[in-house]
Amino acid sequence: MSQLLGIIQRLQAMQEDESADTQSRRFERDGEPLCEVRYFHASNSYEIEIYGDNNKYQFDDIDMTTLEIYDILQ
Repeated sequence: MSQLLGIIQRLQAMQEDESADTQSRRFERDGEPLCEVRYFHASNSYEIEIYGDNNKYQFDDIDMTTLEIYDILQ
């Protein structure tokens, strides 16, 4: 549960920080970057880029974004 809470807090911080049009955060496991998440203020949506397979996924819901990041980190 604490890992999910940590992910949600990071995503919420991206929403609250309006210093740039796009916010980004990298998520790692054991020091290895697994994905990068971007938050677009204009569309109120997230984009997850998974390293290694170069796939990108778009979400407009923070809960779905959190679950996808959690799955990537597992």
